[in-house]
Amino acid sequence: MTFKLSRRGFLVGCSSAIAAMAGARLTHLAFGDATANAAAGDDVLVVMFLRGGWDALNVVMPIDGPDRSIYESNRQNLRVPTTGTNKAIPIGGQFGMHPAMAPLYGLYQSQRLAFVHAVGLPYDTRSHFDAQAMIELGTPGSKTTASGWLTRHLQSAASLGSNVLIPALSAGNQQAMSLLSYDDAAAFGKPKDFRLYGDWKYGDPQQAALRVLYSGDTWLDIAGRETLDKLDALDAAAPGDYVPSGGAAYPDGSLGDSLKAVAQLIKMQIGLKVATVDFGGWDTHESQGDGSGGYFANQLGQLAQGLAAFYTDLDACGNGYAQRTTIAVISEFGRRLQENSNNGTDHGHGSLMLVLGGAVNGGKVYGQWPGLAKDQLYDKADLAVTTDYRRVLSDILINRCGNDRIDVVFPGYTGYTPMGIVRAGQSVTPPPFPSGANRVFLPIERAGVPDVCK
Repeated sequence: MTFKLSRRGFLVGCSSAIAAMAGARLTHLAFGDATANAAAGDDVLVVMFLRGGWDALNVVMPIDGPDRSIYESNRQNLRVPTTGTNKAIPIGGQFGMHPAMAPLYGLYQSQRLAFVHAVGLPYDTRSHFDAQAMIELGTPGSKTTASGWLTRHLQSAASLGSNVLIPALSAGNQQAMSLLSYDDAAAFGKPKDFRLYGDWKYGDPQQAALRVLYSGDTWLDIAGRETLDKLDALDAAAPGDYVPSGGAAYPDGSLGDSLKAVAQLIKMQIGLKVATVDFGGWDTHESQGDGSGGYFANQLGQLAQGLAAFYTDLDACGNGYAQRTTIAVISEFGRRLQENSNNGTDHGHGSLMLVLGGAVNGGKVYGQWPGLAKDQLYDKADLAVTTDYRRVLSDILINRCGNDRIDVVFPGYTGYTPMGIVRAGQSVTPPPFPSGANRVFLPIERAGVPDVCK
């Protein structure tokens, strides 16, 4: 039996007693200008999963028309008002968004943010576990698929390149199911935490010893050197000294830390193609919060602040990072139209997706609104699903990530038609690069020009 050790597996298996990373030196790496033109497929896709099934009807809700009165009558306590200091923010047509989402309103107005309403699984389930598994595996109706949809994207895309150090990141402590069976995915909360532990006093000689130890041409030697190169690149960028650009203020906590880590890795230019971020706490069966306040509003406030900071952090560099990054926000399902007796909402069906990025055709609500009348509701209780979530992701994969193998990424899915939610990228020929070196781009400082992107 042939055994292949991944770089991730090598890192996990290394003995900390012989592999301290303090003071490591760069070897076998070539550096380039972060402002150099990107090749087609150099975009980064960030997928944020809101665990728990968020109340889509209180994120973007009808504020006009016949559905407004239906919404109000079903949500005597939870309804977001259309008047007063905490009223819904009008976003065009019949819709408004929760006032806690105000940090994102400027991005919506500048057409960098779009909503997709009545989106979700084309499958009947109100189980958190089942719905999350099906969405992340990319196979509605099946929870036993051997790989995640992001894994199949990375394996089938033609333009990922061969000299990338960290193609995929799960920002947190464990690998997302969407990256199931992808050996080269890293999982960490902060770039500075991605290291081999040991006594700092012996960092240099131990690093040199590992280079000698893994200098052969076997699969083990190759995996070892690739891991050391990856760790060297991160260490050289001084990840512990990172300061967000443009005054971006991330929220405290795991969400802010995860988004900051992704932004930092994007700006290091070490080959990141996809990243996943989790944000839980959306299972609001009780004490959701009256009107525009309470627990749900706090959750939305963190989300909005985090996404706004992430975009600001990338956009302030002026190096095209925001243009080449698309973030898709998804939850496993929405909540019932009718509030329950515990001042909350129960598991529903149709949901809401957010798509944010410099190449997003934003400033509008996409999708076919099904209506809230009883005969328009799914199972006479829930917002219906009129847009398959795979259609939204397919639009991004094709137009921004250079991958049209939707049949591979989402096996069995045949319903894709273009949405136009993102602008198509352009193929750009990258500059010549030395052979025999790992391609690593790190932010550099020109004479007289301070680097604001560290």
